[in-house]
Amino acid sequence: MGIRMPRIPHVKKIFQGSSLATTAVSDIPKGCLAVYVGESQRKRFVVPISYLAEPAFQDLLCQAEEEFGFDHPEGGLTIPCREDVFTDLASSLRRKS
Repeated sequence: MGIRMPRIPHVKKIFQGSSLATTAVSDIPKGCLAVYVGESQRKRFVVPISYLAEPAFQDLLCQAEEEFGFDHPEGGLTIPCREDVFTDLASSLRRKS
């Protein structure tokens, strides 16, 4: 069983070539991924991969693609939004599940 990403059919490109493998992978639990959030200074968050199926999270991924393309400056998945916006979204997704 996989996660369907109908709104972002090219989501694999977002993760290909990212250097998540070179950033302390040992502290990322199975079933999660690390994302970097912030407009100027980035903060690292570890989120469940189930968030990838959520429309609100997919919107953030689309924003990341528009801003960075598939070449993320930090090497990992970078989401260009304010940290408080992301934490509010993550909180609502956590309550939902």
